[in-house]
Amino acid sequence: MKKLTLAAVFAAMATSTFADQVDGLWKTQSGDTGGYLHVSIGSCGSAICGTIDTAFDKDGNEQLEYENLGKQIIWDMIPEGGGKYDDGKIWAPDRNKTYSSKMSLDGQNTLTVKGCVAGGLVCRGQTWTRVQ
Repeated sequence: MKKLTLAAVFAAMATSTFADQVDGLWKTQSGDTGGYLHVSIGSCGSAICGTIDTAFDKDGNEQLEYENLGKQIIWDMIPEGGGKYDDGKIWAPDRNKTYSSKMSLDGQNTLTVKGCVAGGLVCRGQTWTRVQ
Protein backbone atom coordinates (compact mmCIF):
# COMPACT_ATOMS: atom_id res chain seq x y z
CA MET A 1 0.00 0.00 0.00
CA LYS A 2 2.87 2.37 0.82
CA LYS A 3 4.40 1.74 -2.61
CA LEU A 4 1.09 2.54 -4.31
CA THR A 5 0.69 5.78 -2.33
CA LEU A 6 4.30 6.78 -3.05
CA ALA A 7 3.83 6.05 -6.75
CA ALA A 8 0.69 8.22 -6.81
CA VAL A 9 2.56 11.10 -5.15
CA PHE A 10 5.43 10.87 -7.68
CA ALA A 11 2.96 10.70 -10.58
CA ALA A 12 1.21 13.86 -9.34
CA MET A 13 4.56 15.64 -8.97
CA ALA A 14 5.61 14.62 -12.47
CA THR A 15 2.33 15.84 -13.96
CA SER A 16 2.68 19.24 -12.28
CA THR A 17 6.27 19.48 -13.50
CA PHE A 18 5.12 19.19 -17.12
CA ALA A 19 2.53 21.97 -16.80
CA ASP A 20 3.99 25.25 -18.01
CA GLN A 21 3.11 28.65 -16.55
CA VAL A 22 1.81 29.79 -19.97
CA ASP A 23 -0.70 26.91 -20.19
CA GLY A 24 -4.28 28.12 -20.34
CA LEU A 25 -6.82 30.04 -22.37
CA TRP A 26 -5.75 33.45 -23.76
CA LYS A 27 -7.68 36.32 -25.38
CA THR A 28 -5.95 37.93 -28.37
CA GLN A 29 -6.08 41.63 -29.10
CA SER A 30 -8.82 42.73 -31.45
CA GLY A 31 -8.01 42.46 -35.16
CA ASP A 32 -8.78 44.86 -37.99
CA THR A 33 -12.51 44.04 -37.83
CA GLY A 34 -12.68 44.38 -34.04
CA GLY A 35 -13.07 40.64 -33.51
CA TYR A 36 -10.80 38.57 -31.30
CA LEU A 37 -9.94 34.96 -30.51
CA HIS A 38 -9.50 32.73 -27.51
CA VAL A 39 -6.39 30.57 -27.94
CA SER A 40 -5.77 27.46 -25.86
CA ILE A 41 -2.04 27.13 -25.07
CA GLY A 42 -0.42 24.00 -23.68
CA SER A 43 2.45 21.58 -23.95
CA CYS A 44 2.93 19.49 -27.08
CA GLY A 45 5.86 17.26 -26.33
CA SER A 46 8.75 19.39 -25.07
CA ALA A 47 7.40 22.50 -26.83
CA ILE A 48 4.42 24.81 -26.41
CA CYS A 49 1.55 24.97 -28.90
CA GLY A 50 -1.67 26.95 -29.22
CA THR A 51 -4.98 26.25 -30.94
CA ILE A 52 -7.87 28.58 -31.79
CA ASP A 53 -10.58 27.69 -29.29
CA THR A 54 -13.27 30.34 -29.85
CA ALA A 55 -13.83 33.36 -32.11
CA PHE A 56 -15.76 36.53 -31.26
CA ASP A 57 -16.99 39.47 -33.33
CA LYS A 58 -16.45 43.13 -32.39
CA ASP A 59 -19.55 43.03 -30.15
CA GLY A 60 -18.29 40.00 -28.21
CA ASN A 61 -20.68 37.54 -29.85
CA GLU A 62 -19.27 34.03 -30.32
CA GLN A 63 -18.76 33.17 -33.99
CA LEU A 64 -19.63 29.47 -34.24
CA GLU A 65 -19.05 29.38 -38.00
CA TYR A 66 -15.52 30.88 -37.89
CA GLU A 67 -13.56 28.81 -40.43
CA ASN A 68 -10.37 28.57 -38.35
CA LEU A 69 -11.80 27.07 -35.16
CA GLY A 70 -9.57 24.27 -33.92
CA LYS A 71 -6.62 25.28 -36.10
CA GLN A 72 -3.17 25.42 -34.63
CA ILE A 73 -1.93 29.00 -34.40
CA ILE A 74 1.29 28.48 -32.35
CA TRP A 75 3.69 25.54 -32.50
CA ASP A 76 7.25 24.50 -31.64
CA MET A 77 7.59 27.29 -29.04
CA ILE A 78 10.55 26.45 -26.79
CA PRO A 79 10.49 27.52 -23.11
CA GLU A 80 13.68 29.48 -22.38
CA GLY A 81 12.95 30.08 -18.67
CA GLY A 82 11.91 33.24 -16.91
CA GLY A 83 8.63 33.43 -18.84
CA LYS A 84 10.39 33.63 -22.23
CA TYR A 85 9.60 31.39 -25.22
CA ASP A 86 11.45 31.34 -28.54
CA ASP A 87 12.10 29.49 -31.80
CA GLY A 88 8.41 28.88 -32.44
CA LYS A 89 6.04 29.60 -35.30
CA ILE A 90 2.82 31.58 -35.34
CA TRP A 91 0.13 31.67 -37.98
CA ALA A 92 -1.66 34.99 -38.49
CA PRO A 93 -5.20 34.12 -39.67
CA ASP A 94 -5.87 37.70 -40.80
CA ARG A 95 -2.95 37.52 -43.26
CA ASN A 96 -2.83 33.74 -43.75
CA LYS A 97 0.92 33.83 -43.17
CA THR A 98 3.25 31.98 -40.84
CA TYR A 99 6.05 33.78 -39.01
CA SER A 100 8.94 32.93 -36.70
CA SER A 101 7.68 33.65 -33.23
CA LYS A 102 8.61 34.41 -29.66
CA MET A 103 6.54 35.05 -26.55
CA SER A 104 7.09 36.67 -23.20
CA LEU A 105 4.96 36.19 -20.10
CA ASP A 106 4.57 39.26 -17.85
CA GLY A 107 3.23 38.13 -14.50
CA GLN A 108 0.60 35.43 -14.81
CA ASN A 109 -2.01 37.19 -16.93
CA THR A 110 -0.24 39.07 -19.74
CA LEU A 111 1.47 37.41 -22.71
CA THR A 112 3.30 39.32 -25.43
CA VAL A 113 3.25 37.32 -28.66
CA LYS A 114 5.38 38.35 -31.64
CA GLY A 115 5.67 37.16 -35.22
CA CYS A 116 8.95 38.09 -36.88
CA VAL A 117 10.62 38.22 -40.31
CA ALA A 118 14.13 39.05 -41.48
CA GLY A 119 15.77 36.87 -38.84
CA GLY A 120 13.86 38.52 -36.02
CA LEU A 121 14.77 42.08 -37.00
CA VAL A 122 11.19 43.05 -37.85
CA CYS A 123 8.43 41.89 -35.51
CA ARG A 124 4.70 42.51 -35.19
CA GLY A 125 3.10 41.66 -31.90
CA GLN A 126 0.08 41.60 -29.67
CA THR A 127 -0.53 41.53 -25.96
CA TRP A 128 -2.86 38.71 -24.95
CA THR A 129 -4.68 38.44 -21.63
CA ARG A 130 -5.39 35.27 -19.68
CA VAL A 131 -9.00 34.10 -19.70
CA GLN A 132 -8.32 31.07 -17.44
